[in-house]
Amino acid sequence: MKTTEKIQRITERGQITLPISWRKKAGVRSILVREHGDGLEIVPFRTQDERDEEWVTLFDAVRDNKGKGVPADTLIASLEKTLKKKK
Repeated sequence: MKTTEKIQRITERGQITLPISWRKKAGVRSILVREHGDGLEIVPFRTQDERDEEWVTLFDAVRDNKGKGVPADTLIASLEKTLKKKK
């Protein structure tokens, strides 16, 4: 297992930023922080909400419509189609 290290600054409010590559690899919106002696362990944590939901990008304005809006009826039709697939 490859170990990656990165020095991160802590803001005045005690915040750190996890690198995007780490966040994408973890695939979660929550982390668990454990104290180990003088150190901390940060591990991905999937909440019950995250386990229950299925994330689907239904509409991406840049990808699907060249950055323009989409009419409400088109969005509703897409939502209905997606809901039918889930059943």
